[in-house]
Amino acid sequence: MRKVTYSMGMSLDGYIVGPDGGFQWTGPSQELFRSSIDEVRQVGIHLLGRRIYEAMRYWETVDPATLDEDQLEWRSLWNALPKLVFSRSLTEVEGNHDLATGTLAEELDRLRHDDAPGDIAIAGADLAAQVAGLGLIDEYYIRTFPVLVGGGRPMFAQDERQVDLELLSTRSFDNGVVGLRYRVRR
Repeated sequence: MRKVTYSMGMSLDGYIVGPDGGFQWTGPSQELFRSSIDEVRQVGIHLLGRRIYEAMRYWETVDPATLDEDQLEWRSLWNALPKLVFSRSLTEVEGNHDLATGTLAEELDRLRHDDAPGDIAIAGADLAAQVAGLGLIDEYYIRTFPVLVGGGRPMFAQDERQVDLELLSTRSFDNGVVGLRYRVRR
């Protein structure tokens, strides 16, 4: 059965965007970007909410002449990757995206039992909170940035539900980011 993963960057105080809605504090790092390329190679399908879908369309529309070698590699991998978009407001999607027609639980059950290779990756805090609320996330990969932003959008929903985790790996990056990979204990 395919596993469901949630990977995201957050500030040390637990936010994915600051009070102003921005995430400029994430800062560039070639080493960190390369790890994202390695990570996406393990993914068979990416599940997205509307906001992440709209933001990530950048990679389909950006002029390739403006990208460096790593960005071109990411763009190629990302654009080829099948993606499933969950939205109550979109009626169609473009590129290598499909619009979910079933419920989140139904779609995840179908994808988990699909023989296709690669993990099922979740993008976006709202969608991840819904998947976590269903108890369907198998692994979390959190990149903690060395900054306290003081507020904004939290990475984890406050649903008053304890989830026990087992540490699988840690990695420190050149810009002070620490990557932590956990498996949910069942």
